[in-house]
Amino acid sequence: MLELTLDRGENRPLIDQLTQAIAERIDQRHLLPGVRLPSIRQLAGIAGVSKFTVIEAYDRLVAQGYLISRPASGFFVAGQRPALDLSEPVDQRDQAIDPVWIMRQALTVDRKTQKPGCGWLPQSWMNEEQLRRALRQLAGAPQSQLLEYSRPLGYAPLRQQLSRRLAGIDIPAEPNMIMLTDSGSQAIDLLHRYLLQPGDTVLVDDPCYFNFLANLRCHRVEVVGVPRRPDGPDLDQMTQLAARYRPKLYLTNAALHNPTGGLLSPAAAHRLLQLAEAHNFVIIEDDIFLDFQEHPGPRLASLDQLRRVIYLGSFSKTLSAAIRCGFIVAHPDRMVALTDIKLATSFGNNDASAQLVHRLLIDGSYRKHVETIRRRLRQAMAQCQRRLEGCGFTPWLQPGEGMFLWMHLPDGHDSAALAKAALQHDIVLAPGDVFSVTRSCAGFMRFNVAQSSNLRLFEILQRQLTRK
Repeated sequence: MLELTLDRGENRPLIDQLTQAIAERIDQRHLLPGVRLPSIRQLAGIAGVSKFTVIEAYDRLVAQGYLISRPASGFFVAGQRPALDLSEPVDQRDQAIDPVWIMRQALTVDRKTQKPGCGWLPQSWMNEEQLRRALRQLAGAPQSQLLEYSRPLGYAPLRQQLSRRLAGIDIPAEPNMIMLTDSGSQAIDLLHRYLLQPGDTVLVDDPCYFNFLANLRCHRVEVVGVPRRPDGPDLDQMTQLAARYRPKLYLTNAALHNPTGGLLSPAAAHRLLQLAEAHNFVIIEDDIFLDFQEHPGPRLASLDQLRRVIYLGSFSKTLSAAIRCGFIVAHPDRMVALTDIKLATSFGNNDASAQLVHRLLIDGSYRKHVETIRRRLRQAMAQCQRRLEGCGFTPWLQPGEGMFLWMHLPDGHDSAALAKAALQHDIVLAPGDVFSVTRSCAGFMRFNVAQSSNLRLFEILQRQLTRK
């Protein structure tokens, strides 16, 4: 007899409780493969629920592979179940710290873990109700396209809206020059597929966004770091490196640079474009932090008019990491080949996400949301910097806007060692060398100011840094 006790006082539907209870008994081998379960009427009496509840629970268990249904015979425990695994999960905290280390830690740890080393805003900063309302409106609108594949370039109304937004920062982008992607990361990968072959050379800032390095490694290219200055790359060094390596590409955050928070000065921008022309390389301008700036300055794509610059953006940082929507802006001559690669690798993109983003852009709620984020970031930036300086850190520059502080550790301390020590206290930090091609940033650490409000972080940092 299958004994079950459901809790009617629990804030969870009886169907969910019944489904989970039976699944757990199968996982724990209390119900073995081939065993016939009670009939719908019998189980309803055993559990004290309606026959409808049992039918729904059995149906879910069949869908999940726990049960099989045999017409006129009943429901039976499926014969093929994974072997019972009693081993402890592998502790990944001692794995080598590399460009994927932070992503692995930040995405696999439990919710109690603090994540000042991650690259996204806290859930509490996001307007979840706004998203839910827009989703309900999207689901109820008869004209919403929820079943078919998207057009190759993506949802046309969103591309039209992006064209108008980009005009505000002087980037000349007609809708046919904009391709939607499922994220900024997918945009980068598509561009690498389009521009690079194994063995090519790519220039990046040193330090740079660590996922640039991870993705370039997947494409088997040679990555060369250009020392980063507060106003942009070291252009004297870049000139020498370009002459020596003949790069195909330079990949950068021109504004609100990740991880340093720096801005590209107008003089450096003009000289950089002249350098790209002289040495015949393309520039990818990753501008996913655009909306964190209250008054954005000129972009490389604006100054270059998209001749050698390919521009990309995303809404993952400002809107939702779960609703993936990015975009590529390029000269029309490039779009045919980029579209072919996109179709070959993903066939389309998430049209539902694109429609959702479009709705939030045109109803004004997105604009109000990012205004709130910018205000909160300014406050968090000042507060976090003050507390880090109290622990002995010093800022590399004063970013003013954005999400990141690039901080120098007190002399003699190694950021990788500090990150591993902090992880033992359920704190994920971002050590400097994961951002560095030459691994020359061991004395630096990137802090996400929006994720650094808990005073326990600074207590742990102070404790670790004052140890002999």
